[in-house]
Amino acid sequence: MHMVTIDNFNFKGLRAIVRVDFNVPLDKKTFEVTDDTRIRGALPTINKILNDGGSCILMSHLGRPDGVPQEKYSLKHVIPVLSKHLGREVKFADDCVGESARLLAASLKPGEVLLLENVRFYLEEEGKPKLPEGVSEEEKKAAKEEMKKRQKEFTAKLASLADCYVNDAFGTAHRAHASTTLIAAHFPGKSMFGYLIEAELKAMDKVLHAPDHPFTAIMGGAKVSDKIMVIERMLEKVDNLIIGGGMTYTFIKAQGGKIGKSLCEEDKLDLALQILEKAKAKGVKVYLPVDAVNGDAFDANANTSVSKVNETPDGWMGLDIGPETIALFSEVIKNSKTILWNGPMGVFEFEKFAAGTSAIAKAIAEATAAGAFSLVGGGDSVAAVNKNKLADKISYVSTGGGAMLEYIEGKELPGIKAIRG
Repeated sequence: MHMVTIDNFNFKGLRAIVRVDFNVPLDKKTFEVTDDTRIRGALPTINKILNDGGSCILMSHLGRPDGVPQEKYSLKHVIPVLSKHLGREVKFADDCVGESARLLAASLKPGEVLLLENVRFYLEEEGKPKLPEGVSEEEKKAAKEEMKKRQKEFTAKLASLADCYVNDAFGTAHRAHASTTLIAAHFPGKSMFGYLIEAELKAMDKVLHAPDHPFTAIMGGAKVSDKIMVIERMLEKVDNLIIGGGMTYTFIKAQGGKIGKSLCEEDKLDLALQILEKAKAKGVKVYLPVDAVNGDAFDANANTSVSKVNETPDGWMGLDIGPETIALFSEVIKNSKTILWNGPMGVFEFEKFAAGTSAIAKAIAEATAAGAFSLVGGGDSVAAVNKNKLADKISYVSTGGGAMLEYIEGKELPGIKAIRG
């Protein structure tokens, strides 16, 4: 696979416009950054450009302001943390394509860093027009055409600030937005991936194209429908498929089990059986939970009970995997050489139902210590790794849940294609 990275490019005397992912959580009152993982992830790329004698213009989105500038979504809130990590002052443009961005970019000297205001303060970034209710198809079409034109102009303005383009925002690589995809065309031969995207792609390509066996995929989360494409692709590659989380109960009910009030996609029962048949035909071992921790309500303070997974009492719902399942899954994981994990085993945000997800994180860390290659992605899975302080015990923790799933499904990510060609 062709990889265009910043390693063999010299940024001396050049202004690089870099798409980073600074979509970080902020404290609702003070607007202070509460988790700087994504900021730290961008540092190696920024430092390489600065050390070469280039300058950096950073652009990112934060939240979903939908084209409306709002204080709570301003990127100026990340400056204190970014400056501290870089050990230098970071300049800030209170717009991304306006007068202040143009003037500050034009006067940037080698070694300087400029952060642009949230690109999503413009609808042009995502290229979706805002339409009132009840507009006709004709009007919709006209609005889309108009937006396409405006997005082109917006992209050209962003590109005019710099000499070359670096995409280091894997979390948005599956979106064909102005700053993640369209801008690359303005820099033929001078568009490349930063270190973060390079590491993401290497980790995923290893899992997809050169895994050591036994290879185990662990899929959690609420719905089979969200993960079906990934599961189908994984059946071509893995030796073991572990299923946990809410989607467990669609499989259990499909097999005739009692699931109480547990989450279930009634319209996906046949699909669940087809997945099990397919796995069998391909010689893939599927592991479903055998017992569960149930709650009498979907609530952090619910009463709990443990039962066999297919004997959930009436009025109760399965909200985490039980102790027997933890032992079973951990054993499979510890005997694996390649591990892919996406999605929680239970309602991880409720302390009473977090044990299963944490246990999986620990088992993966142990397998990794024994020589396995592990790739973890997706919000709750990553949160479980961080909560248990295991990030440095996993081979690769992905920064992009949605982008990682689409890449593993085999879809072309626009942000990757724009540079790889």
